[in-house]
Amino acid sequence: MRVITGKARGRKLREPAGMDIRPTTDQVKEAMFNICQFDLEGRRVLDLFGGTGQLGIEAASRGASEVTVVDQSREALALIRENVRRAGLSVQVRQSEALSFLASCGSYDLIFLDPPYDSELAKNALFRVKTFDKLTKGGIIICESRAETVLPELEAPYRKLREYRYGRVKLTTYTKDA
Repeated sequence: MRVITGKARGRKLREPAGMDIRPTTDQVKEAMFNICQFDLEGRRVLDLFGGTGQLGIEAASRGASEVTVVDQSREALALIRENVRRAGLSVQVRQSEALSFLASCGSYDLIFLDPPYDSELAKNALFRVKTFDKLTKGGIIICESRAETVLPELEAPYRKLREYRYGRVKLTTYTKDA
């Protein structure tokens, strides 16, 4: 695992020891950042299910002005903090249950959702983002899931944009209309 580009380009990040955390592959991570490449500079970014912190770290490396990485696991938080240190970037790391965090945080321009695949957390997080209105106008949500997972449509002003498939992985994008 490494930072693909930006200020911390090429920095190696520590990978998780066990199977409780499933890091996003470099191919899928590159695809995610190709989707949002023009929407990063100076933006507020939320990596809601942090795991290793690599999505938030990549966003900070590419010029996001404020990045928050959230995870509830102490082991994951230790790994995220170590990876932030290795990258030499400024990233806020918060310990919280993801859905609870959405009830009290501000709004973001870009939200990464990469929860455990075999849970309802992706759907629940999407509904919470909409319910608490956590995406700025014109912002983007990128949600990673299994290819066969069906993610919901959201009510206006939120809407599903597109789905991208990479083998067994699917990226689903949403926006909030201006």
